[in-house]
Order: sequence, then structure tokens, then C-alpha cells
Amino acid sequence: MKIACLGGGPAGLYFAISAKLRNPKHDILVVERNRPDDTFGWGVVLSDETLDNLANNDPVSAARIREHFAYWDDIAVHHKGTLTKSTGHGFCGIGRKQLLVLLQERAQELGIELQFETPVNEEEIDAFREQYDLVVASDGLNSRVRSHYAEVFKPDIDVRACKFVWLGTHQTFDDAFTFIFEHTENGWVWAHAYQFDNDTATFIVECSEDTWHKFGFGEMNQQESIEVCQKIFADHLGGHSLMTNANHIRGSAWINFPRVLCDKWSHDNVVLMGDAAATAHFSIGSGTKLALESAIALADYVESESSLPQAFQRYEEERRTQVLRLQSAARNSTEWFENIERYLDLDPVQFNYALLTRSQRISHENLRLRDPEWLSSAESWFQAQAGNLDSDEAPMFAPFKLRGLTLKNRVVVSPMAQYKAVDGCPTDWHFVHYAERAKGGAGLVYTEMTCVSPEGRITPGCPGFYAAEHLTAWKRLVDFVHGETSAKICAQIGHSGPKGSTQLGWEGMDVPLASGNWPIMAASEVPWSERNQVPKAMDRDDMDLVREQFVAAARMADEAGFDMLEIHAAHGYLLSSFITPLTNRRSDEYGGSLENRLRFPLEVFHAVREVWPQDKPISVRISAQDWVGADGITPEDAVDIARHLKAAGVDICDVSAGQTSKQAQPVYGRMFQTPFADRIRNEVHMPTMAVGNIFDPDHVNSILMAGRADLVCLARPHLADPYWTLHAAATIGNDRQHWPDPYLAGRDQLMRLAEREREEGSI
Repeated sequence: MKIACLGGGPAGLYFAISAKLRNPKHDILVVERNRPDDTFGWGVVLSDETLDNLANNDPVSAARIREHFAYWDDIAVHHKGTLTKSTGHGFCGIGRKQLLVLLQERAQELGIELQFETPVNEEEIDAFREQYDLVVASDGLNSRVRSHYAEVFKPDIDVRACKFVWLGTHQTFDDAFTFIFEHTENGWVWAHAYQFDNDTATFIVECSEDTWHKFGFGEMNQQESIEVCQKIFADHLGGHSLMTNANHIRGSAWINFPRVLCDKWSHDNVVLMGDAAATAHFSIGSGTKLALESAIALADYVESESSLPQAFQRYEEERRTQVLRLQSAARNSTEWFENIERYLDLDPVQFNYALLTRSQRISHENLRLRDPEWLSSAESWFQAQAGNLDSDEAPMFAPFKLRGLTLKNRVVVSPMAQYKAVDGCPTDWHFVHYAERAKGGAGLVYTEMTCVSPEGRITPGCPGFYAAEHLTAWKRLVDFVHGETSAKICAQIGHSGPKGSTQLGWEGMDVPLASGNWPIMAASEVPWSERNQVPKAMDRDDMDLVREQFVAAARMADEAGFDMLEIHAAHGYLLSSFITPLTNRRSDEYGGSLENRLRFPLEVFHAVREVWPQDKPISVRISAQDWVGADGITPEDAVDIARHLKAAGVDICDVSAGQTSKQAQPVYGRMFQTPFADRIRNEVHMPTMAVGNIFDPDHVNSILMAGRADLVCLARPHLADPYWTLHAAATIGNDRQHWPDPYLAGRDQLMRLAEREREEGSI
């Protein structure tokens, strides 16, 4: 087969080597626009796993590459005058130029033809496609091949927010991959530094675009820019200068990182590889890893499949999953650095943890495997901040205080509709359901949304706070929780608004009743869907009525003995219908601006706060994202909402998202709503609760330790396992949680089994 690799970077060279090893009869040409010893980066970072993959593919080149690697195990973080080090990370670096030289030598040994200083313009691409059986487009970030066939490949290029510049230095940082954060008169500037040979290190300088403009980097030449950077990081350079190898670029050489993703990776006999197909942000150091491992996969499938289209299909199916997974981690890391100024006031311990776990590839327990000593010290720090001075338990088991309420831990049983009430009255089902979860170890147990009126119910099966028998039933439950468990219990109160008068959840979610519908109301005459009722637009009398119903419900919740109250202002229910512009079409003082749209929900809060005991906290649940773009509530709006709530005296924000419109297009994933809680907590400086696809103790501990939320809510995991918290404690070896006395024998067996499982897993 005649193969042309257009681009002689690591991707093109390594594919050529891999293909030739599999079939020496292949006639392979690598075409590179630059000279053999040109390179415009500095060092390349790879993991131990990638090195093993290279060794399995080509032991000869892998051995030569290993000879030139600089290894480090530590990550060092300089922040607020403090150096924090953690170990066990297992990275290695090599100079990009050295890597290219080694791959060029190996390719020539195998009989691969290399052509340098041979730029391929767009007019020549079609000629290569006609003259060769296979054309590999490995021509990098600014791929001409990708541009030439853009209508087929459909590239999606997302230019990220921060500015950065690649530099080098003879200050080797030979003991650790190093992050340095410096506060200047123009804002924060930070560096990513790592050794790649005996006397040289990569030194990437990064900052926000606002800081970049304030420094005037865009008007400087490279040497002027370098001199400014040297002054910023002088305390860390040990007298060494910073260097550039991008003298061919005019100006200061600062750029924004472009995230590249293509709809298709192949066209006829042309296939994309490396940065031409997809990019991963340098902050996770995996661009070269992607390229090399993709080269191996394509070489495998070119040989194993009966045709190129089949080979391309297999290649893309396998590698796209890996690329998307890595790009997801890279996106998390990129966004963390883009929003870094919200974290720079964190204590150095918490800041270091947040940095290490920013991509979500390193979890809490994974960090324990890497550096148990540092993590234990960080857990002790977290516990000390919570008032436990002699504890090294995981963050999820730290107490939390709101007003006069102290929770024994940070785990919350999130509200989950049961649809089992009769005429608004909770039944034995509710008693058993909530009592079991209170025994299960969580610090706080929520009721489902408990409605303030019969017309405020979502379904006929929803419970309420509007009749004497409701008080009796709820008080029975609360008395049990207080008498038999160490959990606290929160009443969530709300009004269904435009989503009311519908069938039980398992009969048809948000589907109107077949008969017996009751009238519903909302901010405006906007139905939930075409098949739902058109709600009445509330007038002043309606607002006064509903406000007083919330007040009466709060009084009843207090009389029943609840420890905490939450007002439900999310998910498209009545108060939410005022907040989101999707359903608030009013032209009076309750519509229009966000401040106006919040007016009635805040009126309700203030009225409730007035009758709710001062030593008991109140939270408000919000939808921080409508998932419809600028037409609805955005995360930026959520920050403003939280600021208003904080100013009004709300104690903690329960940060959910969506369920406000049928047009929503949510982006799901692990902990997918946690970024909204994170942003509010660290920009508004308001306590938050994280919720949404959180199901593992690792998730809970990572969220808390990184300062992304103060409490963590789990719903579905508690439906499947009422004792989720106690079981989670056993899983991570914590035997200090309170179990009900009749269950102690079960605790002992569980701890023995969990210990045995951990021991077997470590063998």
C-alpha cells in the first residue's frame, strides 16, 4: 500500500513506524513543511501507561525514548507564599525536538521516506489523495487537510478564554511538575513548569485575557513579553532567564487554546490524526498521548480490516470514545483555570486539592493511593475547619453548622417524590421511607416537596402542610427521627404552579389527570406543555393567598418539629415560574428584569423567615440553568439569583438545574450540576448544596474537599439503599459512624467484609 503522511510531527511519524512494522511492504512517505530539527514546542509529557503502550507497539523506539526521559513523581504548587507538594503522580517528560529526532531515526531505519521543508498547499492535497492509497492528515492544529475538506469533517473549533505562551528555561524544576501562581498589579498570572531534559524545562505562562490586556502583552514583541514574565516569576527562576523557540512568529507569541473536535475523521482514503482530528488542553498534558495511541490504533485496523472504510470506522469508533473522555477531562481542567480567580482565595491545602482533582480524572481515593500521607493531612485540615481538631475522617463525615443546627456529617438525603399521600396526608409509607433513611447514617434527611395547599399539589399523591391530620402524621415521623436517630430532618415546602394537577409519576410524568383536574396558577399564562392546562396568571390577591399559605405551612413544619426548612423555587413550579423568563411574561413589577422576577419569591421568603424560628435555617432550591441558552436562566444569572438570596438572609442555596422547560437540552454526566454549586459558593461566598448524578463516596469527598459545595445531596442512591452513608463509610474503612443499637452485629459483619475486600483488592 502507498501511504502518505502529511505532517511529520509525533502523530505522522509514529503512524508511519507502526504501519511499517505491521507490513514492511508498505511504501510510506512522510511530508513535513519544516526542517528536521525545527520544533515550536518545548517538552512533551507522557504517563507510565503511555510508555507501556509504546513499548508493546515498538520496543526499539520505546527504549530509546525512555533513555531521554526526565521522571518525576511529585506535583508542587506555589500559592499564597506556600509550597505544597504531593507525590505518587508518575509522569515523565522528553524534549519535543529529541522525540522527533528519535522517531525520524527509527522511521529511516525502517525504510520510510522523509521529506522536509515541503509545505503542502490545498491545491496539492487532492493530488496526494489520487496518487496514494492512504493519506494520513497529521498536519497539526491548523490542519490544511481538515480545512480543505471542512464540509466533510465539519470541525468544531472552540477558542478558549485564557491567553498563554510556550517558553523554556534552564531552571529545571527537576523535583516536581510545578504550578506557580503570582498575584500582580494587573491580576493573577500562573505558570505550568516541568523538566524535559537534564538542563531545560518547559515554562508555560497563562493568564486571563483581561490581565493580558492590562499588561499590554499584545503590543509587545517576544523579548519584551519574556522580560515581563521573568520579573513576575523571578522568585522561582533562580536567576535563569526564560527562552522562546518561536522566533518565526511575529508579536509576543501569546495565543488562545483552540479545542478541536470533528464530526467525521475520514473522507474517502483520507483520515485525520493527532491535533488535526482533536485537541486536548495542555493543562492535562495529553495531546501527544492522544496522537501516539491513535497512531497505534489506526495501524492496527489498516492491517486487520478488509478495507480502508472498515479500518477507518473501527479506528474512529475506538479512538473517538477515548478522545471524548480525555477532552471531557481537559474541558474540566481548562474551565478550572479559566475561572481560577474564584479559587485563589482558598486555603493552600484546599487550593492544592482542587487543582489536583480539577479534571475529575483523579478522585479522592485515587489521591489516597498516590499520596496517603498528604491526603490524610488534608482531611485533618478539613475536619479542623469544621471544628473537629483531632479527626482525620473523610470530608463527608465532617460536621456542618447552620444557625443553631449542627449536622453530624455532610451527606443529605435529597427530596424524592413518593406520590403515596392520601388527600395530602403522609401515610405509613412515608413514615417507613423517611425513618429508614434517617437510620441510614445521613446527616440531613429531606421530605419530598410538601405542598402548601390542595391546589398546590403536583399530583393527588403529593403530601401537604394544610390540614390538622397532616401535622399529626409529620410530627409522628419527626419525633421518631429525633428519638431514634442522630439525623436531622428538613421540610421542603412548595407550590406546583403550572406543573400541578397531573398523574402520579409512574403513571405519566407531568401528564394531566384523566379527570378531576383542579385549577392551576403561575406567573403567566404559559402551560408546561401543549397537553397541560393553561395556568391562570396570578393577580395580587393570588399572590397574597399563596404567600400566606407558605407562611401557614412553615408554621406547621415548625410545630411538627422540623429542624430546617427549604422553599422550592426550582424545576418549573410556581416560584420558579416567576424566576425564569421562559414562563414569566409579565409586564408589571413582577416581570421583566431578574430583580423584578425575583420579587415575589423573595416576598414569600421574607414572610416565611419572619415566622420561622431564628435559630433554624432556611434554604432555597433554585434551577441554576434552564439549558436553553440565553433565552432562559444561565449560570451567570444563577450567581445573581444567589446574591439576592444571600442578601435576603437565605442560609444556604440548594443548587439544582433544569426541569423548567420542555425545550431544555441538559448536558448530563457525573456530578453534572456541581459546577453551578461551585460557582455560587466561590463567587457569592454563600454555602451551597450540590445535587445531580452524585452516587459514589468519592464524588462526595471530592466535592467537599475541593470547596465546591458544603453539603452533598444524593437522591436515587438513597432510593436503592437507605443505608447508603453507613455502607459508604464501611467501603472506605470508617468504623466511627453511629449505627442503631439493634443493628450493631450487622455493622460488625459489614466492616469485616469490607476490610477483606480492600485487602483482596490491594493484592
